[in-house]
This record gives sequence, structure tokens and C-alpha cells, in this order.
Amino acid sequence: MENWGEKIWGILERVRAERPLVHHITNMVVMNDTANLTLHLGASPVMAHASEEVAEMVGMAGALVLNIGTLTPSLVEAMLVAGRRANELGVPIVLDPVGAGATRLRTESAHRLMAELKIAVLRGNAAEVSVLAGCGGRVKGVDAAGGEADPVFVARRLAEEHGMVVAITGPRDVVSDGKRVFLVENGHPLMGAITGTGCMATTAVAAFAAVEKDRAVAAAAALAYFGLAGELAAERAAGPGSFRVALFDEVTNLTPEVLAARARIVQPAAEGVGR
Repeated sequence: MENWGEKIWGILERVRAERPLVHHITNMVVMNDTANLTLHLGASPVMAHASEEVAEMVGMAGALVLNIGTLTPSLVEAMLVAGRRANELGVPIVLDPVGAGATRLRTESAHRLMAELKIAVLRGNAAEVSVLAGCGGRVKGVDAAGGEADPVFVARRLAEEHGMVVAITGPRDVVSDGKRVFLVENGHPLMGAITGTGCMATTAVAAFAAVEKDRAVAAAAALAYFGLAGELAAERAAGPGSFRVALFDEVTNLTPEVLAARARIVQPAAEGVGR
């Protein structure tokens, strides 16, 4: 795809025109930030967690985010109720397996969600995704301590096995649907200096997936947009606090001209990549 800036802007314009509802069952630590990011992208957020209402709520949604950052067994059950209804309706599910590999509850819950639901996109860091793919990986708390295997290989393997898109975020983001691979080279180290940028990346992917049927393109485009906003925010931030504020501003104010000049997505040839 030769003009990624134009493609990303086109998806964003559809988000802002359609204002899809993004239903989050998500991490309570950064719930306010993910709600705000959804708004700044042009979508509409709702944070509904009660099992008594999630199926009804997802019936109005354009995408469903399942984020296990602040996990309880009852929350997993609510995720399954919402996820089954989303699958019935064709609503894309974006799963964020926060801390998978750190504890048995997190790892088993992520595997259960992947086994019982049709996931459209899984977005995690290298260690989390590597654990779920059976390729090793070390997780400390909810932070990545290290990924053992090549992220391109891991993303392609897990995507092919589950028939979903896998997005691994880090210094260079990797997105694969099992056949194609997209490498996203936008972002800044300050994005790792504040809580919740991974969760916000998941929300961005969900907003784009709500309007773009090619989920791999949606994920790559969303990560490039969010990563570029981080680069621009870092250029005028004095530190992590001002960076967080600037990040929201840049998500709102990014222009098609800047996207055309600075969005960096590479699609390598499939043969031999990550093998």
C-alpha cells in the first residue's frame, strides 16, 4: 500500500463521520485515559462491565475492547457474555492480554477468551504475545520483562493458529494476519514513561477496526497514527507529565499533511519474514 498517510487519514475520517461506539470492558487504572482517547479519535466510548448489561450494550457498539489489566473472575465472565454477543452480531473484538504470563489467572483467562471467542485483533507487548503463542516470554507484574522469540514469527504463528490479527507493540510494532506483515516504525520512548499507552493503543485499534473491515490494515493504521502522535508530543514535552497532555492534543490535531510526511509503515515480502 503505497500511500499510508492517505489510507490512515481516510480511516480516521470515517471514524469521525460514523462516531462508532467502542464498548470497553477494561483496565480500571487507565479507564479515563482510554475513554478520552476514544473521544479524541472521534469515536464514542462506553465503559460497561456488569454482566447484566454487557450483551445489550455491545448490541449498540461498533467494536468491543476486552482488557484484562485489572482482572477478576467475574469480569472474565462478563467478557465472555459480551464477546459471545459480539460474535453473533459481527462486532469486532480487540483483546488486550495485559500481564499474560505473570500469573496463572491472567494466562489462563487470556487463553480462555481466545478459545471461546472469535477475536478480531489481539494487541499486546512482545512478552505477553510470546507467552500466548507458546514461544516463551517473561512478564513482571503487567510489564514486559522480555520476549524470547522473533516478534514477526510470533505474530504470524499466533495469527495463523487463531485466524485473527496479532499486533505486537514495542520499539517497532509488528502486525500480522498470518500471511501479511506490517511493520510500524512510529512512536517514541516517552510513550513507555506513562501508564496506559498500551491500553490506549488497543483503544485506537478498536476505533479503527469499527469502520475498517481489513483488520490488519486497521491495526497498522491505528498504531502508526497513535505512534506519530507520540512523536509529535515528545517534540514539545518537558517530561512525562506534559507529554501525556501533549499526546491527547496531538491525537486530536494530527493533519493529513503530517501523516503523509511522517507515517512509517513497511510491508516486507512475506516469504522468509520471521522464519
